Amino acid sequence: MTPARALMLTVALVLSVIARPAYPAVRAFIVSGLGGESSYEQKFRQQADALAQAAAHAGATPDDIVELTGDKAKRATLDGELKKFAQAVQSGDQVIVALVGHGSYDGEEYRFNLPGPDITGREIAAFLDSMPAAQVLVVNATSSSGAVMETWKKSNRVVITATKSGTERNATRFAEFWVQALSSSEADRDKNEVVTAAEAYDFASRKVADAFKSDASLATEHSRLDGKMADRLVVARLGKSALLPADAVLDGLIREQAGIEQRIDQVKARKDTLERDQYYDELEKVLLDMARLDKRIDERKAVLAGGSDAAKNR
Repeated sequence: MTPARALMLTVALVLSVIARPAYPAVRAFIVSGLGGESSYEQKFRQQADALAQAAAHAGATPDDIVELTGDKAKRATLDGELKKFAQAVQSGDQVIVALVGHGSYDGEEYRFNLPGPDITGREIAAFLDSMPAAQVLVVNATSSSGAVMETWKKSNRVVITATKSGTERNATRFAEFWVQALSSSEADRDKNEVVTAAEAYDFASRKVADAFKSDASLATEHSRLDGKMADRLVVARLGKSALLPADAVLDGLIREQAGIEQRIDQVKARKDTLERDQYYDELEKVLLDMARLDKRIDERKAVLAGGSDAAKNR
């Protein structure tokens, strides 16, 4: 194993992780909670609608998007929908869970405020733990949302909260700017027509801080993010990327991509137990498989973007 080859494979591995967002099958669960006032009720519903639309553009089919607002967000309905959603999730899926509205914290328990009985942070954590998805993004844009960070975060999960703790109780502005990020070319820093969770978070956090400065007021919310996959999870597609139709062939290729990513992780986990040459040989094989698959995915996207019925049947 020459130093040059080792360096080349290391660079290829880094690029495979940070330069290419993931495109697994997307499922979204969006809840707009109790507003308390008509102005909040309307704002929360509009935000939930925008989140659902962004999920569709990110690759979720209508059947894979659950949006609960108003009376549909009552506890009796929510419990059933949570269970049904979790049962439908597959191990290679990307799941987006978004909560908009008000939250509360009594020093011991976080509650997401619903029409009627609330749901607790522990109950939501049990729902998250019940899903086998490889990639989960949870956006809790409510007040007091920071109270759940320690109990919700996991290795296969990105958790974003609008506040740093349960004691930041004021109505938050984070959801407003998160929604803006999902259709903003400004949020798309690398201009690749997709917005990742990391990009959306950076945009929303910056805009929240700017809003408080503009008002010359003390910031009452400080968002948090936990999770290593934030720069790979796609939350919105822009331009031509948002116009790609649903396609079984592309979905299959994307599922293969998730499998190869798992193989990369498995090789990396064995690095200390393998001989140097054997480690880089195995790594090279998986990276070549990923490169070939990336090419097939790009070719399929080009076919779909071309809109040729004949080509789509190839």
